[in-house]
Amino acid sequence: MNAAAQTDPGNSQTNWRYQAVSPDGTVSHGEMTAATEAQVVARLRRQKLMAVQVTPATRGGALRSELFSLLGRGNEARLRGRELADFTRKLATMLGAGLDLDRALRFLGETALNPRSARVIDTLRDRVRDGDSFASALEASSSTFSKLYIGLIRAGEAGGALADALLHLADLLERERRMKTTVQSAMIYPAVLVVASVFSIVLLLTHVLPQFVPLFEENGASLPTATKIVIAAGDFLTTWGIFLLGGSVLGIALGRIALRKPDLRYMSDRLLLRIPVLGTLLREVMAAQFTRTLGTLMRNGVPLVGALRITEGVINNSAGAGAVSEATRVVREGGSLASSLEHSRFFPETMTHFLKVGEETAQLSAIALKSADIHEDASRVTIQRLLAILVPAITIIMGVIVAGIVSALLLAMLSLNDLAH
Repeated sequence: MNAAAQTDPGNSQTNWRYQAVSPDGTVSHGEMTAATEAQVVARLRRQKLMAVQVTPATRGGALRSELFSLLGRGNEARLRGRELADFTRKLATMLGAGLDLDRALRFLGETALNPRSARVIDTLRDRVRDGDSFASALEASSSTFSKLYIGLIRAGEAGGALADALLHLADLLERERRMKTTVQSAMIYPAVLVVASVFSIVLLLTHVLPQFVPLFEENGASLPTATKIVIAAGDFLTTWGIFLLGGSVLGIALGRIALRKPDLRYMSDRLLLRIPVLGTLLREVMAAQFTRTLGTLMRNGVPLVGALRITEGVINNSAGAGAVSEATRVVREGGSLASSLEHSRFFPETMTHFLKVGEETAQLSAIALKSADIHEDASRVTIQRLLAILVPAITIIMGVIVAGIVSALLLAMLSLNDLAH
């Protein structure tokens, strides 16, 4: 987290805001005074709370944290993406081969690819050597290990099948990474197209067009309105472009801070799910994530209510997470999971039908995993459809803008020719 939080005069204490989760899944928020972020996490652990987010409670702390995040300057020691999947797979393999947890963690720490990963693994080993269970050690590094990860490990430890739980986790992490990679790869071409188009437009307005302005002024020609607008746009970008870019970054950071408010986040996420094509994609991805997580947890012995509580924390869309929370309440009272999720209308009908079959046949975990495969395939198809719409749309819009700039320039040139004759 950010280390630049404001400290109280005369001592080294700092105010921190935190978000934490209790064992029953209740999310709590608050502020705490401590010297370091690690102290906040430790105090929350003593209160049987798992820290989800800890940020400086200064006026500009949240904004500074978001700006650093956007600029990629976070220096937090954590395992990322492929590193976490590799760590999980290697640890499962060594435990399955008969190595004890301490020796396995020592080997992984010594062979880590970078100092940051080594620090995380060494911290886990130290906590295990101090007497903590592996799940408890993971809770202290909540920035790396999710509620899902910790829940599966706790179930594996309780059932004496830690190696199997790690193998299932590794499969789940690799599937999630492949899905994320698919989305990111699909967006590379549209992103490059947008950047190239914007660069071309800015180049035309700030470097090409100004070359002709002196010519127009020398001849005293009356420029068409379209040309005046384009010249004014070029002057604006030349003068204020850098401030516009900085303001955009600041606006995004402020927007992300605003979305931390539950009501605004819920409204935003609900709106996203209603957007044609994009909303369909988000629903399919959310359904795949929900069913894959639920099926994996239940297959490893986690009861349905506990699995739903963990799954709620895995879903990024607050509207979908709210639907899962309501479904958890319904299931705890003896109701149907599928019917509750179907009533919310945030998940695809295919998923709720599959879950209904799973409930009726007492094969909910197996059916959920099969449903996850279907929704992952549907997500890939939806991504292809989205690209089929997005790329031509970007090409047409940017082409029209460039054509408009060139046309405005040609109109001015034609007015010079008329003046010469």
